[in-house]
Amino acid sequence: MKATLLKLTRSHLFWPCVTLVLLCLVNVHFNPGFFNIEIKDGHLYGSVIDILNRAAPLMLIAMGMTLVIATRGIDISVGATVAIAGAVAASLIGGSLVIKEGVQTYVSNTPMPLAFAAALFVALLCGLWNGLLVAGAGMQPIVATLILMVAGRGVAQLITEGQIVTVYYEPFFFIGNGFIFGIPVSLYIVAAVLGVLLLLTQRTALGLFIESVGINPVASRFSGISARALVFWVYAFCSVTAGIAALIITSNVKSADANNAGLLLELDAILAVALGGTSLAGGRFYLIGTLVGALIIQTLTYAIYSLGVPPEINMVVKAIVVFGVCIIQSPALRDLLLKHALRSGGPA
Repeated sequence: MKATLLKLTRSHLFWPCVTLVLLCLVNVHFNPGFFNIEIKDGHLYGSVIDILNRAAPLMLIAMGMTLVIATRGIDISVGATVAIAGAVAASLIGGSLVIKEGVQTYVSNTPMPLAFAAALFVALLCGLWNGLLVAGAGMQPIVATLILMVAGRGVAQLITEGQIVTVYYEPFFFIGNGFIFGIPVSLYIVAAVLGVLLLLTQRTALGLFIESVGINPVASRFSGISARALVFWVYAFCSVTAGIAALIITSNVKSADANNAGLLLELDAILAVALGGTSLAGGRFYLIGTLVGALIIQTLTYAIYSLGVPPEINMVVKAIVVFGVCIIQSPALRDLLLKHALRSGGPA
């Protein structure tokens, strides 16, 4: 019994899942219909569906951030990348009013697939820039990505000319607001990216290489692993996930705001990775745990707003909860509490 309890509490998913369940119970207490899901117009509606849908961009960015952190890195420019990619997509798509067969309708200024490709390509360039500075120039990751974090929003403002670019082309809205078989499209995108990552990191040696570089980059190089190339492309992938998230966010709000798009999203992504059990010191990483961490943050945000917490203190409440979860996840504290509990409970 003691061994089972010890093994369970040591699992990287145990405390994040416990936290998520407790947050859901808090929501149920103040909103009895929290778990209610109904079908309207063939779509699933409810608080849980809304949380999953809103958490999709964060989950995407956090998955990319997980790989970066696993290599002992950090990327604080993903919010700026979201702003840049969203600005590119919105500016290219826009929407011009035309009359077809006597009916007024909006058409895309640029073919939507081309606009998507351009937005993701720009996001990729952002990642390649970060990777070049970190892996090529040897700069500290936080300094290298700070450059793009600061300059990125300026670039986004140049693209939008300092204005909020509104999109009128309705097919574009499907990404952030559409449903397939009643489930939000954004969740299919998250599932696709997660599936690819799990396939690459668990069915190939890529996951082992990433962990090896994070644990000991020098030993990895002597083992024949191209650590610099791996780090370079990890940063590129992280920015691509931010670009995908930008498309969802821009589609959801039907506009691009260079000042506010993706604002502080990099901090939430880092928190999601930490809450999911991945060490910020690099090494072993947990993609599923990262998704649970993202859901914790979104569920907590939902609870704060549903409880009517004043906006000026909601960030404080959020920080306190996240701090508590991180402290609980400390191996030293968990072992201390567990030993105390077992000693108090006597022999099993």
